[in-house]
Amino acid sequence: MHSDSTYQVASAGFEAARRLDRVPAGHPAGRLHGHSFRATVCAALPRGFGGFAGAEAGALRERLERCVAALDHRGLNEIVDDPGDEALARWIVARLDLPGAARIALRSAPLQGVEIDADGAAQAWRRYRFESAHRLPLVPPGHKCGRMHGHGFEVLIRAAAADADRIDAQWAPLQAELDHRCLNEIAGLENPTSENLAAWIRARLHGGLPGLSWVTVFETGSCGAHYDGDLHRIWKDCRFDSAVALRGAPAHDARARLHGHTYTLRLHLAAPLDALLGWTIDFGDVKRIFDPVFDALDHRPLAELAGLADGDAASIAAWVMARAQAQLPALVRVDVEETPGCGAVVVRGAAPGPLGVW
Repeated sequence: MHSDSTYQVASAGFEAARRLDRVPAGHPAGRLHGHSFRATVCAALPRGFGGFAGAEAGALRERLERCVAALDHRGLNEIVDDPGDEALARWIVARLDLPGAARIALRSAPLQGVEIDADGAAQAWRRYRFESAHRLPLVPPGHKCGRMHGHGFEVLIRAAAADADRIDAQWAPLQAELDHRCLNEIAGLENPTSENLAAWIRARLHGGLPGLSWVTVFETGSCGAHYDGDLHRIWKDCRFDSAVALRGAPAHDARARLHGHTYTLRLHLAAPLDALLGWTIDFGDVKRIFDPVFDALDHRPLAELAGLADGDAASIAAWVMARAQAQLPALVRVDVEETPGCGAVVVRGAAPGPLGVW
């Protein structure tokens, strides 16, 4: 019997200027400049944190917003010594003073940032895009992915913070090799599934990035694959529109009234790679198997769902995990975002894995 762990997630943004001191002479980051930063915190919080059961994610968001307000429209060098991404992330998480283990991701630009886990280890990440064609030659006859088609692929690379300044240079030759190409024509990518592509990229990068961890391939905006050198994991997103009222909220709280959200739901699945097909599970099969659970959620009042503890994101994620796991035994994590950047994660086991996939 596996136990599930629950984490609350919240995000908040701030606008600030900084100058980095520990960069080579002439580096543009050594001049005063500005960013639209976004911090995301994932924390294990006790039920009722925030005043009542179901208030946890909202309370985490409010605490994070108060914390980053001290940085908003400020010169960061006045507050944090050499305010690089890692130093800023550590400054924020130290001042949140949360009762449970917390991890934080800080995005300083649309394509870069840092993540610090609950043990304090920091990883930098960079995100890249390339436009390519491919087909999957080993799928069953009639499968749409057997036809030649294309994607605007995106790749997110995570490595130890010490490797941050090397990621761009190590990626550049792969960008040249993959962009505006048919992936099937590249040696080692004759069967270019997302899983095989993530493993191919990781193998090519590993020698130049000793702290390389996860490689994430976004095949589309709603599905993709992670690979960490050992474990393959895929995810699939969907959105549903539902009505909700939090049972534990006091009568004067707006969340006690019937209201609604457009939720984003993400399913994470981990399974061995199919030696023939080159994938863990077909994204289309995931959608087909999950459709009955999705239909029970979409365009419904959530209070009518049998077994749903409450209408908060953590309760929904736990409900989905319980209902879907029998049909999708590879399911290891469920994310539910009720408003942008605010929600919960339920994971089979203890560690939620990387945050920055939303």
